[in-house]
Amino acid sequence: MKNGVYSLLKARFLIEDDSIKNWRFIVFLIVLAIVMIANTQRFEQKVFKINELTNQVKELRSEFVDRRSELMKLKMESTVSEKMLEKQIFPSTVPPIKIKVKKAAEKSFFQKLWQ
Repeated sequence: MKNGVYSLLKARFLIEDDSIKNWRFIVFLIVLAIVMIANTQRFEQKVFKINELTNQVKELRSEFVDRRSELMKLKMESTVSEKMLEKQIFPSTVPPIKIKVKKAAEKSFFQKLWQ
């Protein structure tokens, strides 16, 4: 037991004749660890990007709601009439009348021929 631990601490498994198998396994583990670290890094970058975009969407949505409410206030009849009073334009007291235009019926070929 003492000799086994001593050889492990001296890393004899790395310098013996059949140590190529051990080196391949160690290199495989190192490459696997590097791939895992890179994958974790990419995942965290994507999480940060998603969080940033979510915050941006919230800000744009609130700005949209503010602008929409502002537009609704500007479109109100009372606001428009106040703006027109400054230019001496007053609202009409007579309600509007709908004008209907009748389309003339097209004459057929024979009707045009007999005229």
